[in-house]
Amino acid sequence: MSLKDTSGIVPASLGYKFPAEFAPHIATWLSWPHKEASWPGKIDSIYPNYALFIKYLSLGEEVRINVVDDAMQAFAIGHLNQAGVDLSKVSFFKHPTNDAWCRDHGPAFLINEAAADRKVIVDWNYNAWGNKYPPYDLDDVIPTLIGKHFNLPVFHPGIVMEGGSVEFNGKGALMTSKACLLNENRNPHLNQSEIEKYLSNYYGVDQILWVDDGIVGDDTDGHIDDTVRFVNDDTVITVVESNKQDENYDLLQTNLKQLKAMRLLNGKQLNIVELPMPDAVIYEDQRLPASYANFYISNKHVIVPTFRSHKDDKALQIIAECFPNRETVGIDSTDIIWGLGSFHCLSQQEPL
Repeated sequence: MSLKDTSGIVPASLGYKFPAEFAPHIATWLSWPHKEASWPGKIDSIYPNYALFIKYLSLGEEVRINVVDDAMQAFAIGHLNQAGVDLSKVSFFKHPTNDAWCRDHGPAFLINEAAADRKVIVDWNYNAWGNKYPPYDLDDVIPTLIGKHFNLPVFHPGIVMEGGSVEFNGKGALMTSKACLLNENRNPHLNQSEIEKYLSNYYGVDQILWVDDGIVGDDTDGHIDDTVRFVNDDTVITVVESNKQDENYDLLQTNLKQLKAMRLLNGKQLNIVELPMPDAVIYEDQRLPASYANFYISNKHVIVPTFRSHKDDKALQIIAECFPNRETVGIDSTDIIWGLGSFHCLSQQEPL
């Protein structure tokens, strides 16, 4: 029987789960960047490398892009043509957005192979990282618009959650940070155990793993996709800072110590791969949240932000060793990171 009304039901009770990013995708969702205030004085400079990102995505899966109107679609097509993107792999959707950060405002797709509705969407509330960048009303409804277009059931938990704040191993574990999910600017009425219940009920996970913090300069209050990423069901990449004088050093050492103490549901310790932080990226006297951990895992590639740093090659090598069945590619994100996010922040996978 197909699911018509999702009110009063949680996806986990019906057997739905959020797949790991390294599981097969049918598509990657993006929201075309257009908010000049997110890249003040620099937005035009991001499009060539953003289009290159789309080119790599399109080599292994469909790319689905939210645009405001026909004019924005035409503008996007111009940049995609310049990058040599096969437009037969790209679909556009007239879903107006406030901003480009589809990881956080895009749909969370859950799967249950045995259900009549194999795929469903969770539409979390979205408040632009604690009401930092209003308006966000258009972004907040994107998952439901996508659900309507594809006739997919949509669940509404009724609390604020962002895709960049959670990381999954596909075997029941979810990794997140206290700095973000316990921040009073998200869900001040909920404590840690109550938030864990929402995560379990609406992502279909059995275990919540917590690190304390995110990196300096991260306006999301500590998204996990800048610090710790699952590369398979029992291995994480985590960023570390080698310079003891750097303000990221202590907090990343604390995260590392916490990761070493964790045990998965089967009792195993995590395999931990340490990834260097790039040299500090500073623009207009602002420390930007540059991190190699903000890579995106597509079907054929691992697409890694690089920052014109002497550490770029070493980071790419470490990531490539973690993904022997995918090609690891670096794309210069020095201009993109001025928007305070990179490729993972800009994208949301749709599982096969």
